[in-house]
Amino acid sequence: MSHDFNERTLRRGTLSYKWDQGENLFGDPEVLPLWVADMDFKCAPAIVRAVNERAAQAIYGYTIRTEEYVQAITGWFRRRHHWDIDAAWLTDSPGVVPSLSIAVQSLTEPGDAVILQSPVYNPFYDVILKNGRKLAESPLLLKENRYEMDYDRLEELMKDGAKLLLLCSPQNPGGRVWTKEELVRLGDLCVKYDVKVVADEIHCDLVLPEHRHFPFASLSEAFAERTVTCLAPSKTFNIPGLQTSFTVISNRELKRKFDRMIEALGIGSVNFFGPSATMAAYNESEDWLDALLGYVKANQEFAVRYLDEHLPELTPVPSEGTYLLWVDCRKLSLSSAELKRLMYKEAKIAFNEGSLYGRNGEGFLRINLACPQDLLKEALDRFSSAVKNRGE
Repeated sequence: MSHDFNERTLRRGTLSYKWDQGENLFGDPEVLPLWVADMDFKCAPAIVRAVNERAAQAIYGYTIRTEEYVQAITGWFRRRHHWDIDAAWLTDSPGVVPSLSIAVQSLTEPGDAVILQSPVYNPFYDVILKNGRKLAESPLLLKENRYEMDYDRLEELMKDGAKLLLLCSPQNPGGRVWTKEELVRLGDLCVKYDVKVVADEIHCDLVLPEHRHFPFASLSEAFAERTVTCLAPSKTFNIPGLQTSFTVISNRELKRKFDRMIEALGIGSVNFFGPSATMAAYNESEDWLDALLGYVKANQEFAVRYLDEHLPELTPVPSEGTYLLWVDCRKLSLSSAELKRLMYKEAKIAFNEGSLYGRNGEGFLRINLACPQDLLKEALDRFSSAVKNRGE
C-alpha cells in the first residue's frame, strides 16, 4: 500500500497544540510551526478506521485492556526489537512524561541526585527539579558532529551518590541511536554503582536505515533488574492525543513501587480510544511506519542539502533516529533571545530554540521534519531569508 505524506492537512482551528498557539507562544498567529514533536501526517488508515469504529459506539465509558491489546504490544517488540516482554511486566499510564515523573517519585527520595545527559528533552529537568530532586548533569560530548556519552563524568556522578539515571534512547534532540556497546558500557557503570535507570524509549521505532535501537533492559538480566522502560505508540504513529502509553518493569519490587504510585494518583485507567488505536498500530500499520521512515529520511537529506547550499554557516547534526534535526547555529553569534526573535518575528517560523534542552543547547535549533516536504521548504526559505536580511 502506498501512503501520501505530501498531502497538506489543515490543522489550524482544530484545537491543535502545535498549530493553534501561534499568538500565545510566538506573538503571531501566522507563524509556521515546526517545533513540538507531533507529525503533520494523517495517521495510518488502520488507526483511523479503528478510532472511527470506536467513536461510532456513541457511549464513551470506562475502558479495560484486553489480552489482544497486550499481545499487540508484546508481539510488536518481539518483531521489531527482538525483545520478549512478559505481559506481567506491563503497566499502563497516560503518557511517557507522567511515567518519568512517577518513576522519579517512586524510586528516589526528595533531595536525591538524578542524572541526565544534556542537551535532552526538556521535561527531564522538570521531573527532577519539580519533584524536589537534585539535578546531576552529565553533558554529552559533541565530537565530529556526533554526540557521545561522557563516561568519566557519569562515573564521577555515580561515585558522588546519584542513584538514578534518566536515559533518553534514542536521544532527543540530538538524534543519536545509541549502539549496543555504548549502552553496555553505561549499564556496567550502573550495575557497579547500583544506579537505577529510567529509560525513555518513546522514539524507539523511529530509527533511520543503517541504525538499530537496542532496548536497554533487553541487553542483560542485570540491566533489566534496575530499569523502568517508558514506551508508547504515540510518537511512532502520531497519536499523542489518545494518551496511550505503558511501562515495562521486570523487577517485581520496582514494579510494585511504580504501580502503587499509579494507584495513588488514580491514573491507571486506559483511554477509551487507546487500546483500539494501539492494536491497529501494532498489528496493522507496520507498512505505514516503514514508508514514513523513508519519507523522514528524504526530508532530512533535503534539509541538510538546503542548509549546506543556502546557510553554510549552520551545521546540522544528522539524526540517526527520531524525525527531528538538531542544527548548530552558533556561528550566527546570536543569543537565545535573538534567535527567537529571528524565528518568530522576522522569519515567522517556529523551530525549538536549543537552550530549552539545557545550557549546552544554546545556539542550536531543533527542526521537526515530520511534515510534507514543501512545508519544510517553506519554513527553511523563510528562515534563510531572515538570516540573509539580517546580514545586509
